[in-house]
Amino acid sequence: MGKHIRLLAAISPMLAAAGLVGATLLAPTSPAHSQSLGDIMGSAKKVAQAATVSDEEIVVYFGQMSDEMDRQNSLAPANNPYAVRLAKLTQGLDSYDGLDLDIQAYLMDDVNAFAMGDGTVRVYSGLMDAMTDDEVRCVIGHEIGHVKLEHGQKRLKRALQQDAALSVAGTASGGVRQIANSQLGGLVQNVVYAQHSQKAETQSDDYALGFMAANGYNLQGCPSAMDKLAALGGGGGGIALLQTHPDPAKRAKRMRKQIE
Repeated sequence: MGKHIRLLAAISPMLAAAGLVGATLLAPTSPAHSQSLGDIMGSAKKVAQAATVSDEEIVVYFGQMSDEMDRQNSLAPANNPYAVRLAKLTQGLDSYDGLDLDIQAYLMDDVNAFAMGDGTVRVYSGLMDAMTDDEVRCVIGHEIGHVKLEHGQKRLKRALQQDAALSVAGTASGGVRQIANSQLGGLVQNVVYAQHSQKAETQSDDYALGFMAANGYNLQGCPSAMDKLAALGGGGGGIALLQTHPDPAKRAKRMRKQIE
Protein backbone atom coordinates (compact mmCIF):
# COMPACT_ATOMS: atom_id res chain seq x y z
CA MET A 1 0.00 0.00 0.00
CA GLY A 2 2.83 2.40 0.90
CA LYS A 3 4.40 1.82 -2.49
CA HIS A 4 1.12 2.64 -4.21
CA ILE A 5 0.75 5.87 -2.21
CA ARG A 6 4.23 7.02 -3.17
CA LEU A 7 3.64 6.13 -6.81
CA LEU A 8 0.30 7.96 -6.89
CA ALA A 9 1.90 11.03 -5.36
CA ALA A 10 4.51 11.02 -8.11
CA ILE A 11 1.99 10.76 -10.94
CA SER A 12 -0.80 12.91 -9.49
CA PRO A 13 -0.07 15.90 -11.80
CA MET A 14 -0.48 13.64 -14.82
CA LEU A 15 -3.65 12.14 -13.38
CA ALA A 16 -5.07 15.58 -12.79
CA ALA A 17 -4.48 16.42 -16.44
CA ALA A 18 -6.60 13.45 -17.38
CA GLY A 19 -9.29 14.22 -14.77
CA LEU A 20 -8.49 11.04 -12.87
CA VAL A 21 -7.58 12.34 -9.41
CA GLY A 22 -10.38 11.81 -6.91
CA ALA A 23 -11.16 11.02 -3.30
CA THR A 24 -11.20 7.27 -3.93
CA LEU A 25 -7.54 6.95 -4.91
CA LEU A 26 -6.33 6.08 -1.41
CA ALA A 27 -9.34 4.01 -0.33
CA PRO A 28 -8.69 0.59 1.27
CA THR A 29 -7.55 -1.99 -1.22
CA SER A 30 -9.92 -4.66 -2.50
CA PRO A 31 -9.85 -6.91 -5.56
CA ALA A 32 -12.18 -4.49 -7.37
CA HIS A 33 -10.18 -1.51 -6.17
CA SER A 34 -6.94 -3.15 -7.25
CA GLN A 35 -8.39 -3.45 -10.73
CA SER A 36 -9.45 0.21 -10.61
CA LEU A 37 -5.97 1.18 -9.46
CA GLY A 38 -4.49 -0.74 -12.36
CA ASP A 39 -6.76 1.13 -14.79
CA ILE A 40 -5.71 4.45 -13.26
CA MET A 41 -2.04 3.56 -13.50
CA GLY A 42 -2.53 2.61 -17.13
CA SER A 43 -4.23 5.94 -17.85
CA ALA A 44 -1.40 7.79 -16.11
CA LYS A 45 1.08 6.02 -18.37
CA LYS A 46 -0.92 7.12 -21.41
CA VAL A 47 -0.93 10.73 -20.20
CA ALA A 48 2.84 10.59 -19.75
CA GLN A 49 3.23 9.23 -23.28
CA ALA A 50 1.06 12.05 -24.63
CA ALA A 51 3.11 14.65 -22.77
CA THR A 52 6.34 13.34 -24.33
CA VAL A 53 5.06 12.70 -27.85
CA SER A 54 7.89 13.16 -30.36
CA ASP A 55 7.96 15.40 -33.43
CA GLU A 56 8.00 12.23 -35.54
CA GLU A 57 4.80 11.03 -33.92
CA ILE A 58 3.14 14.42 -34.37
CA VAL A 59 3.85 14.33 -38.11
CA VAL A 60 2.43 10.80 -38.35
CA TYR A 61 -0.70 11.82 -36.43
CA PHE A 62 -1.22 14.82 -38.70
CA GLY A 63 -0.74 12.55 -41.71
CA GLN A 64 -3.51 10.30 -40.44
CA MET A 65 -5.77 13.28 -39.86
CA SER A 66 -5.03 14.60 -43.36
CA ASP A 67 -5.92 11.25 -44.88
CA GLU A 68 -9.17 11.25 -42.90
CA MET A 69 -10.05 14.75 -44.11
CA ASP A 70 -9.30 13.78 -47.72
CA ARG A 71 -11.51 10.72 -47.28
CA GLN A 72 -14.40 12.82 -46.02
CA ASN A 73 -14.13 15.60 -48.61
CA SER A 74 -13.93 15.84 -52.39
CA LEU A 75 -10.42 16.58 -53.63
CA ALA A 76 -10.28 18.43 -56.95
CA PRO A 77 -8.63 16.21 -59.61
CA ALA A 78 -5.57 17.62 -61.35
CA ASN A 79 -7.50 18.71 -64.46
CA ASN A 80 -10.27 20.44 -62.48
CA PRO A 81 -10.33 24.27 -62.93
CA TYR A 82 -9.88 24.82 -59.18
CA ALA A 83 -6.88 22.49 -59.06
CA VAL A 84 -5.38 24.12 -62.15
CA ARG A 85 -5.80 27.62 -60.70
CA LEU A 86 -4.43 26.61 -57.29
CA ALA A 87 -1.39 24.92 -58.87
CA LYS A 88 -0.70 28.07 -60.89
CA LEU A 89 -1.01 30.53 -58.01
CA THR A 90 1.17 28.35 -55.74
CA GLN A 91 3.80 27.53 -58.36
CA GLY A 92 7.18 27.10 -56.68
CA LEU A 93 5.62 26.37 -53.29
CA ASP A 94 6.50 22.68 -53.09
CA SER A 95 8.21 23.69 -49.85
CA TYR A 96 8.51 26.80 -47.74
CA ASP A 97 10.39 27.63 -44.54
CA GLY A 98 11.61 24.05 -44.18
CA LEU A 99 8.13 22.53 -44.61
CA ASP A 100 7.30 20.26 -47.57
CA LEU A 101 3.85 21.31 -48.78
CA ASP A 102 0.97 19.39 -50.33
CA ILE A 103 -1.45 22.12 -51.46
CA GLN A 104 -4.74 20.93 -52.96
CA ALA A 105 -8.33 22.12 -53.34
CA TYR A 106 -11.53 20.72 -51.86
CA LEU A 107 -14.64 21.01 -54.03
CA MET A 108 -16.76 22.50 -51.27
CA ASP A 109 -18.71 25.76 -51.07
CA ASP A 110 -17.35 26.63 -47.61
CA VAL A 111 -15.12 29.71 -47.36
CA ASN A 112 -12.33 27.93 -45.53
CA ALA A 113 -8.76 26.62 -45.60
CA PHE A 114 -6.44 24.79 -43.22
CA ALA A 115 -2.91 23.45 -42.91
CA MET A 116 -1.51 20.60 -40.83
CA GLY A 117 1.83 19.73 -39.30
CA ASP A 118 2.66 17.22 -42.04
CA GLY A 119 2.59 19.98 -44.70
CA THR A 120 -0.96 19.37 -45.87
CA VAL A 121 -2.70 22.54 -47.05
CA ARG A 122 -6.31 22.41 -48.23
CA VAL A 123 -8.18 25.35 -49.77
CA TYR A 124 -11.93 25.13 -50.26
CA SER A 125 -13.38 26.05 -53.66
CA GLY A 126 -15.83 28.41 -51.93
CA LEU A 127 -12.90 30.49 -50.69
CA MET A 128 -11.30 30.47 -54.14
CA ASP A 129 -14.58 31.72 -55.66
CA ALA A 130 -14.61 34.65 -53.24
CA MET A 131 -10.96 35.71 -53.45
CA THR A 132 -8.29 36.81 -55.90
CA ASP A 133 -5.07 34.87 -56.32
CA ASP A 134 -3.11 37.05 -53.90
CA GLU A 135 -5.90 36.89 -51.33
CA VAL A 136 -5.84 33.09 -51.55
CA ARG A 137 -2.05 33.18 -51.18
CA CYS A 138 -2.34 35.24 -48.02
CA VAL A 139 -4.81 32.77 -46.52
CA ILE A 140 -2.40 29.94 -47.37
CA GLY A 141 0.46 31.87 -45.76
CA HIS A 142 -1.64 32.43 -42.65
CA GLU A 143 -2.43 28.72 -42.35
CA ILE A 144 1.22 27.76 -42.90
CA GLY A 145 2.01 30.22 -40.13
CA HIS A 146 -0.12 28.22 -37.71
CA VAL A 147 2.00 25.17 -38.56
CA LYS A 148 5.42 26.85 -38.40
CA LEU A 149 4.53 28.58 -35.14
CA GLU A 150 3.39 25.16 -33.84
CA HIS A 151 -0.12 26.28 -32.90
CA GLY A 152 -1.67 23.08 -34.27
CA GLN A 153 1.08 20.90 -32.82
CA LYS A 154 0.50 22.31 -29.33
CA ARG A 155 -3.24 21.83 -29.70
CA LEU A 156 -2.72 18.21 -30.79
CA LYS A 157 -0.55 17.52 -27.76
CA ARG A 158 -3.22 19.01 -25.49
CA ALA A 159 -5.86 16.84 -27.15
CA LEU A 160 -3.70 13.76 -26.58
CA GLN A 161 -3.30 14.67 -22.92
CA GLN A 162 -7.01 15.29 -22.43
CA ASP A 163 -7.93 11.97 -24.04
CA ALA A 164 -4.96 9.79 -23.15
CA ALA A 165 -6.31 6.79 -25.08
CA LEU A 166 -5.47 8.62 -28.31
CA SER A 167 -1.76 8.39 -27.58
CA VAL A 168 -1.61 4.59 -27.66
CA ALA A 169 -4.50 3.55 -29.90
CA GLY A 170 -3.99 1.43 -33.00
CA THR A 171 -0.95 -0.54 -34.02
CA ALA A 172 2.67 0.43 -34.44
CA SER A 173 3.86 1.41 -37.90
CA GLY A 174 7.52 2.18 -38.46
CA GLY A 175 7.98 2.45 -34.72
CA VAL A 176 5.34 5.17 -34.36
CA ARG A 177 1.93 4.58 -32.79
CA GLN A 178 -1.22 5.16 -34.84
CA ILE A 179 -4.49 6.75 -33.77
CA ALA A 180 -7.53 4.50 -34.08
CA ASN A 181 -9.70 5.42 -37.08
CA SER A 182 -12.74 5.65 -34.84
CA GLN A 183 -11.09 8.53 -32.96
CA LEU A 184 -9.79 10.57 -35.89
CA GLY A 185 -13.01 12.49 -36.48
CA GLY A 186 -13.10 13.88 -32.96
CA LEU A 187 -9.42 14.74 -33.08
CA VAL A 188 -9.87 16.65 -36.35
CA GLN A 189 -12.64 18.69 -34.72
CA ASN A 190 -10.49 19.47 -31.68
CA VAL A 191 -7.33 20.35 -33.61
CA VAL A 192 -8.29 21.60 -37.10
CA TYR A 193 -11.67 23.25 -36.56
CA ALA A 194 -11.26 24.65 -33.06
CA GLN A 195 -10.64 28.35 -32.51
CA HIS A 196 -7.10 29.66 -32.07
CA SER A 197 -6.30 32.35 -29.52
CA GLN A 198 -6.19 36.01 -30.51
CA LYS A 199 -2.42 35.92 -29.99
CA ALA A 200 -2.01 32.91 -32.30
CA GLU A 201 -4.10 34.55 -35.02
CA THR A 202 -2.10 37.78 -34.80
CA GLN A 203 1.15 35.84 -35.02
CA SER A 204 -0.11 33.95 -38.10
CA ASP A 205 -1.26 37.21 -39.72
CA ASP A 206 2.26 38.59 -39.27
CA TYR A 207 3.69 35.36 -40.67
CA ALA A 208 1.40 35.67 -43.70
CA LEU A 209 2.73 39.15 -44.48
CA GLY A 210 6.29 37.80 -44.30
CA PHE A 211 5.27 34.87 -46.50
CA MET A 212 3.83 37.24 -49.11
CA ALA A 213 6.94 39.43 -49.11
CA ALA A 214 9.35 36.47 -49.31
CA ASN A 215 7.57 35.06 -52.36
CA GLY A 216 7.14 38.36 -54.18
CA TYR A 217 3.35 38.39 -53.83
CA ASN A 218 1.31 41.56 -53.43
CA LEU A 219 1.07 42.27 -49.70
CA GLN A 220 -2.22 44.09 -50.22
CA GLY A 221 -3.74 40.67 -50.77
CA CYS A 222 -3.77 40.21 -46.98
CA PRO A 223 -5.89 43.18 -45.89
CA SER A 224 -8.11 42.78 -48.94
CA ALA A 225 -8.69 39.13 -48.01
CA MET A 226 -9.82 40.30 -44.56
CA ASP A 227 -12.11 42.86 -46.23
CA LYS A 228 -13.68 40.06 -48.23
CA LEU A 229 -14.27 38.00 -45.09
CA ALA A 230 -15.79 40.99 -43.32
CA ALA A 231 -18.16 41.60 -46.24
CA LEU A 232 -19.14 37.94 -46.42
CA GLY A 233 -19.78 37.87 -42.68
CA GLY A 234 -21.99 40.94 -42.95
CA GLY A 235 -24.29 38.95 -45.20
CA GLY A 236 -25.20 36.67 -42.32
CA GLY A 237 -23.74 33.54 -43.89
CA GLY A 238 -22.11 30.80 -41.86
CA ILE A 239 -18.53 31.54 -42.94
CA ALA A 240 -16.25 28.88 -41.46
CA LEU A 241 -13.21 31.16 -41.20
CA LEU A 242 -15.25 33.73 -39.28
CA GLN A 243 -16.39 31.12 -36.77
CA THR A 244 -12.80 30.31 -35.78
CA HIS A 245 -11.01 33.63 -36.41
CA PRO A 246 -11.15 37.14 -34.88
CA ASP A 247 -12.87 40.18 -36.44
CA PRO A 248 -11.49 40.43 -40.02
CA ALA A 249 -12.11 44.19 -40.24
CA LYS A 250 -9.75 44.81 -37.30
CA ARG A 251 -7.22 42.44 -38.80
CA ALA A 252 -7.35 44.28 -42.14
CA LYS A 253 -6.75 47.62 -40.41
CA ARG A 254 -3.78 46.24 -38.49
CA MET A 255 -2.26 44.71 -41.64
CA ARG A 256 -2.55 47.95 -43.59
CA LYS A 257 -0.69 49.80 -40.86
CA GLN A 258 2.13 47.25 -41.09
CA ILE A 259 2.33 47.54 -44.88
CA GLU A 260 2.43 51.35 -44.93
